[in-house]
Amino acid sequence: MPGPAGGTGAAGYRSLLFSIAYGMTGSVGDAEDIVQDAFLGLTRARQAGTAIADMKAYLTTAVTRLGINYLGSARVRRETYVGDWLPEPVVVSADRPGPAEHAELTDSLSMALLVLLEALSPVERAVFVLREVFEYGYPDVARITGKSEANCRQIFARARKRIGTGGQAVDSAPRPARRAEGAELARTFFAAAAGGDMDALLGMLAPDVVFHGDGGGKARAIGKSLTEPRRVVQLLVGGFRRVRTLGVSLRPALVNGRPGAVLRDAEGRVAGVIELDIADGAVRAIHSVSNPDKLDHLGPLSDVARLPRTGS
Repeated sequence: MPGPAGGTGAAGYRSLLFSIAYGMTGSVGDAEDIVQDAFLGLTRARQAGTAIADMKAYLTTAVTRLGINYLGSARVRRETYVGDWLPEPVVVSADRPGPAEHAELTDSLSMALLVLLEALSPVERAVFVLREVFEYGYPDVARITGKSEANCRQIFARARKRIGTGGQAVDSAPRPARRAEGAELARTFFAAAAGGDMDALLGMLAPDVVFHGDGGGKARAIGKSLTEPRRVVQLLVGGFRRVRTLGVSLRPALVNGRPGAVLRDAEGRVAGVIELDIADGAVRAIHSVSNPDKLDHLGPLSDVARLPRTGS
């Protein structure tokens, strides 16, 4: 944080600001940049003699509007993205703190929800994130976005309708009891995958399970989402067998508030991240990120999953 703006009052909102920016962008690095830009703007405002009556409101508004501006260019980039797009994972390791101390605030920002939010316009996404995820009242949402309260109600209703059939992901923030149950199911699931126990895996998958993989054209990943439990199981067993021969192991972790794991090679470098979306005692979606551009915030990266570079 910049020195002049980094007082206790301003810095205390950092995790909230990060979570709003991350909900807007789906990117850890870009969310951090947006928060930094908001603090720089605060510094300039103070230097210009501007009185800030409500620090939280000022910074929340700045981050939200910077996020809206960001989404215009991000949409163009994602139109040419290779394969499935998944957000950058927010990871909290089971044995040491992860890169984001804001894990609690991002519990409601699962990968499934962030993928759904890609269908919204920048303003729809801002209104939805503020209202649905962070439970801001309509008067506050209107002030932050610069829209009327009536308009914000219409925008929210339209956004919720556009998300439509994916609404289950919106309401899937894990409760403490469900989180403990999910963690136990994840341990059993990963053990079965590592041991090649196809029958056990089939018993843990929802009938409509979906496997999403994001390699970004730079790392090994499936070309498009995979459905049908038996095909997903075959992919998992084959994939776990392959990475084991490369010396890759799984470290349990919370990924966007859900049970998951970080794949690390023999030197401890990051090769990928897996998130399990668990509901009603079954795995209903698996999100696997191997794109190195989306993992470099987690530490040194492994080459085991990288595709050969082409061209000069």
